[in-house]
Amino acid sequence: MSIYDDYDDDLIDGVGFADPGGQSSLRAETRSNPRIYACPTCGEPNRLTKIDVQRHYQCDECADRAEGRGGYY
Repeated sequence: MSIYDDYDDDLIDGVGFADPGGQSSLRAETRSNPRIYACPTCGEPNRLTKIDVQRHYQCDECADRAEGRGGYY
């Protein structure tokens, strides 16, 4: 186990990443942090949690496109 395998340091308000070790910066969906907010970029509903919105994030698909990892509509 590496020091980088300990995701407890990545908790924000007790919530870790939705995809630990992956490319997503979105937080995990929990009872107190449900994924109920629309993406501000594409408008798709239920893409973000309250913590994601507070950090001005967009959904994974929009982030991937913005970073050149995905296609366009």
